[in-house]
Amino acid sequence: MSTPAASAPLLDARNLHKSYGDKTVLRGVDLSIRPGQVKAMLGPSGSGKSTTLRLINLLERADQGTIEIDGTQLGYVGGAGAKRPAPERILAKQRQSVGMVFQHFNLFPHLNAMRNVMSGLTTVRRISHREAQERAVMMLERVGLGAHVMKYPSELSGGQQQRVAIARALVMEPKLMLFDEPTSALDPELVGEVLRVMESLASEGMTMLVVTHETRFARRVADEVVLFDEGVIVEQQEPEGFFENPQSERTKEFLRHVH
Repeated sequence: MSTPAASAPLLDARNLHKSYGDKTVLRGVDLSIRPGQVKAMLGPSGSGKSTTLRLINLLERADQGTIEIDGTQLGYVGGAGAKRPAPERILAKQRQSVGMVFQHFNLFPHLNAMRNVMSGLTTVRRISHREAQERAVMMLERVGLGAHVMKYPSELSGGQQQRVAIARALVMEPKLMLFDEPTSALDPELVGEVLRVMESLASEGMTMLVVTHETRFARRVADEVVLFDEGVIVEQQEPEGFFENPQSERTKEFLRHVH
């Protein structure tokens, strides 16, 4: 774990609110992350962690608040005072700066690993088939799947499928990688292979926002650990302080249950 030098935030989310009907999920979340930083998001189910990632990746729109990446406000077009919701073609372009890996792998079952990784390059980036194929193979090798490029999802273990999903996100060269509980659907013996890939990405300087229940990963790899509860951030510290000297009673209670 290394703490990046102080710099302007790559991601700067302010005052995020989100409700579904009469259920309020986020109540004014402020969250930022600097280039090269790894931030782990902990908290009970339903506390707002995954919703925050979905807003950042423009899968849903916040009811209130702003999200900026590299100084560009996401989800809107127009100058100050004249902003309006962006159409889908603009959202799709803005979404390219963010890669997301979900709890469930969401691979195309009828495509082999290589073609799953190529899909965004050919359909979104409009890269030639040959170049997309070369990039896909390189990315699969990077996540340790060079021997499995022609296999279909049904021929791969859960850990291997999740690594294909990571490669598919990485090949688009995002500025920020979001991970939404990437190991929670895996058998325990397969968790380590996915976490090792994520740890390698962190060591290479990838900016990562990770929703996880893996406290050992958070302690070892994250630069900061955030605790969500009931739609707000109740604590944010470097790992040593978060785990050894939490300031919030809610954090102390949470850690008693996960240790």
